[in-house]
Amino acid sequence: MATDSLWRRLRGWLKPDAQAAGTRGAMHTGAASSRVTASLRSLLDDPTIPDAIRSELAGDFRRIEAMLERLERGELHVAVFGRVSVGKSALGNALLGRERFAVGVLHGTTTTAQQAVLDEANQDGLVLIDTPGINELDGEARERLAFDVAEVSDLVVFVADGDLTRDELDAIHTLAATQRPLLLALNKADRYGADDIAALLERLRERTAGLLRAEDVIAVAARPAAAHAMPADTHAPEQAPLPDVAALRERLLAIARREGKTLSALNAGLYAGRLTDQVSARIARSRRELASRVIRQYCLAKGVAVALNPIPIADLLAAAGLDAAMVVQLSRVYGLPLTRSESGRLVAVISAQLAALMGAIWGVQLVASALKGVSTGLSVVVTAAAQGALGWYATVLIGRAAERYLVAGKSWGEQGAKRAVADIVASLDRDSILREARDEILRRLKSR
Repeated sequence: MATDSLWRRLRGWLKPDAQAAGTRGAMHTGAASSRVTASLRSLLDDPTIPDAIRSELAGDFRRIEAMLERLERGELHVAVFGRVSVGKSALGNALLGRERFAVGVLHGTTTTAQQAVLDEANQDGLVLIDTPGINELDGEARERLAFDVAEVSDLVVFVADGDLTRDELDAIHTLAATQRPLLLALNKADRYGADDIAALLERLRERTAGLLRAEDVIAVAARPAAAHAMPADTHAPEQAPLPDVAALRERLLAIARREGKTLSALNAGLYAGRLTDQVSARIARSRRELASRVIRQYCLAKGVAVALNPIPIADLLAAAGLDAAMVVQLSRVYGLPLTRSESGRLVAVISAQLAALMGAIWGVQLVASALKGVSTGLSVVVTAAAQGALGWYATVLIGRAAERYLVAGKSWGEQGAKRAVADIVASLDRDSILREARDEILRRLKSR
């Protein structure tokens, strides 16, 4: 399932018609969320996913389970990003109204993602996630962690403390590509005058045009600098101003109230779509590997059988039976089982195309088959090995062509069997296959 296609379908499920409002819109979103939940459960419980692949992607499946729990609790997860020391953790604490995230003067205080439910927003299920700085010195691992968190979050707040650097703008572009709604918080606004703040906000809106809405660029002061006492009262303690994050908090709560469930369901579906793509790719790879083993087994069986059969022409008839049996096995590998008669007809179609393309090779094989009955001594072994190698090569071609037919859902495609078989012949190195086959067959003949 392509992610873009899934995204469009989920948008259709989750966004009510423009004319729908109130209860009707809520019912639409609720039904769509239920549909997404059912899709996630279906992915988790899919019996066709092999255990090995499920184990390989265990972390991803655990994320899907966590997303299901999140949907059931009605939570909206918000990831906070930014450079080191722009005040991400302080902003999280200010939004929470308590010291939940570690804040320090050294770079890199936040080394792992942390999260906490906003006290003021329990009824809306808003969950804040603090992340490491995107420009840590050992940044690759921590940056990857940050983007992993973004992938399973519903909304992103990017924190800056001035005009954007090149790295910050690149990160915003990357985050926007994840299709998450983005807010930009200009932190440490207490350091600027009113005119400077207005100019900075305008500059940030210009530089992020097309990525963020203008109203989503908001000035905040998560940890304002303490104001010094008046000179006449030199013994008075420094005053600690209250954080100024009300505008950002209200924007987050408004989004949570208006479309929190929609965002959670949409992003869970997007993640499930990517996981489905990964599962499909790994299943395809596993099937290709198994198909290669099946083809090689039949190549060996056919090559040795042809080489050992002393009766001219009869060895070729026996080889045709092995090819049909191989195609039956391949059809089971790809979950599209064929009967023996169906596989025989498929082998006949492929063989006819091979004969048209490579008549000279099959002529050599027929001559070798006839000569084998009258040759003696070492020449018999050499002739048998050569003929067996040709049988091996023919089985490779038939197996690969049958595999292509099965991968396409029992179809040769628009260009038909002739082009498909020709492409297979062109893609294989005949000389190396024949050399490998002859060496293997000779080794087995001499060991008998």
